[in-house]
Amino acid sequence: MQRYLLSIVSQAILVLTGVFILVFFMVRLNGDPTAVMLSREASPEQRAEFRRKMGFDRPLPVQFVDFVAKAAVGDFGNSLHYRLPALSLVLERLPASLELAFVGLLMAVGIAIPLGLAGGTRPGSWIDSVGRTIGLLGQTVPAYWLALIMIIVFAVNLRWLPTSGRSDFFSVLMPAFTLALPTMGRLVRLTRSAVMEIMGDDYVRTARGKGLSSQTIFYRHVLRNAAIALVSVIGIQFGYMLGGSVLIENVFSWPGLGKLAYESISNRDFPLVQAIALFTSLAVIFLNFLVDLAYPLIDPRIRYE
Repeated sequence: MQRYLLSIVSQAILVLTGVFILVFFMVRLNGDPTAVMLSREASPEQRAEFRRKMGFDRPLPVQFVDFVAKAAVGDFGNSLHYRLPALSLVLERLPASLELAFVGLLMAVGIAIPLGLAGGTRPGSWIDSVGRTIGLLGQTVPAYWLALIMIIVFAVNLRWLPTSGRSDFFSVLMPAFTLALPTMGRLVRLTRSAVMEIMGDDYVRTARGKGLSSQTIFYRHVLRNAAIALVSVIGIQFGYMLGGSVLIENVFSWPGLGKLAYESISNRDFPLVQAIALFTSLAVIFLNFLVDLAYPLIDPRIRYE
């Protein structure tokens, strides 16, 4: 178990180091960050003053060490557009993104896993056809198109749901479903294939030969072994929902991190872009770390590998 913990901690540290390097060089790809952050109309004197103020005139290794040291204590600098600490702006928008991601994940898990389990145990049935259809739609329907169609149908024509904003529970349903559909498609297909594979394994046939009931075999062997793959995908997809909903949040004017990232890029506010990128990356790393910790609880054999 200690070797397993040491392995996942070392992997998390390695990925975290790579994230710091990528975020740091994100605004330095052209060599001079001032060319990205300032408009073309800025004078040479303004550029020189901005470069000195932001510390871009110092050696690159010194800048990187300073960036990591400040980020470690939550100091991502001030937003160039809002004139406020970048971290406070990220934390202000975080609850909206968490709400959207959590509701979307509940929709995906609540619909996809029962359909996948039913389709895997009864392949070729009508419920299996429904699950495969949702899996296909989740992998092929563009999120932007689906968002617009849902707004036209449920907000404009039927007037059941609000078109945009974050006002009440009903306002989260359309953006959450749009965000959940790709995850729903992946979970349906994964659950179905995992269950079908496990149902054909030797230990399941042995359990049948011992006279165990189908219900006992399903809960004791099939469901527990299928959960190993599902936990990994669910953790990764929640991280994607939290940090990868830029398009959906903009279509529905949802005041989360995705909309803030879009506004920051439009305003050339790259200190805030760096803060959002680093914060969401840390959230994904932490979620993956929790998933790795959950593996031994699901499958005790992992503790001894």
